[in-house]
Amino acid sequence: MHDLERLSDLLIEFYEKLSSWEQAVVRDTSITLPQMHTLEILGQQSPLRMKELAAKMGVTTGTLTVNVDRLEKQGLVARIPHETDRRSILVGLTPAGAELFREHHDHHLHLTRELQAALSPEETEQFASILAKLTQAL
Repeated sequence: MHDLERLSDLLIEFYEKLSSWEQAVVRDTSITLPQMHTLEILGQQSPLRMKELAAKMGVTTGTLTVNVDRLEKQGLVARIPHETDRRSILVGLTPAGAELFREHHDHHLHLTRELQAALSPEETEQFASILAKLTQAL
């Protein structure tokens, strides 16, 4: 049980440090952390249906609608009619949203480089494999 407690403590500490880092990165922007997460997902897989985007974020479509409304007012995302399904609306990044995504993504790459520098190449591969497994387990 001691190992379980230690692992739990380490996970919480890592999560808290990562969250603090993420908050610091968005502090000087005009958007919130959940809004940045929306841009991150769309930056990787744009455009998406609202339902798909909500599922990837782990929020309801109602919560996402408020988020997307605010991002749309800031000119960072746009709602796009679906080509074949008139009932579906896609959400995609605008050029300004894509630029903000790229800037934020560069911060992520910098952090990843710093973390990777603390690991050997073998540990990096193991860590990536473990993260993939843990992500699937959630």
